[in-house]
Amino acid sequence: MYDPIPMTREGYNRLKKEIERLENEEMPVILERLATARAEGDLKENAEYHGARESQGQLQAKINDLKSRVGRAQIIDPSMIPHDEIRFGATIVVKNLNVNETMEYTLVGAGDEDFDTGKILVTCPLAQGFLGKKVGDIAEINVPAGLKRFEVLQISYKD
Repeated sequence: MYDPIPMTREGYNRLKKEIERLENEEMPVILERLATARAEGDLKENAEYHGARESQGQLQAKINDLKSRVGRAQIIDPSMIPHDEIRFGATIVVKNLNVNETMEYTLVGAGDEDFDTGKILVTCPLAQGFLGKKVGDIAEINVPAGLKRFEVLQISYKD
């Protein structure tokens, strides 16, 4: 049995829409490329055919992964979560005590992650280290670069 994947309703809908787009827009283009290449004859030395088959396989793998994530989705409503500690949906301001730098993260579910904007998966090791902490707490998190220490400065939730 696979672990459930926490996500918001919006993240779930975004994944479903992406699956639909891949299946209904991108896959038909690849299948057309395959049909055209197949019509050219000898498939053993047909680079276009082999390229299209590879593209089809990669796209199908991506579709299967997204369908798996949707199938394991655990829809969470952040407004139903206690707001005094870090949980799914929290936006937090923390101070990295190793480098004396302040950063902001939002703990999100699958389909909503975007590290460049500070949206990190609630299931990633960094986010897991913050879960359950309150303002003033110190989170010690082992990452590949070593032990990082963070002080929780602020916790907020979008309602």
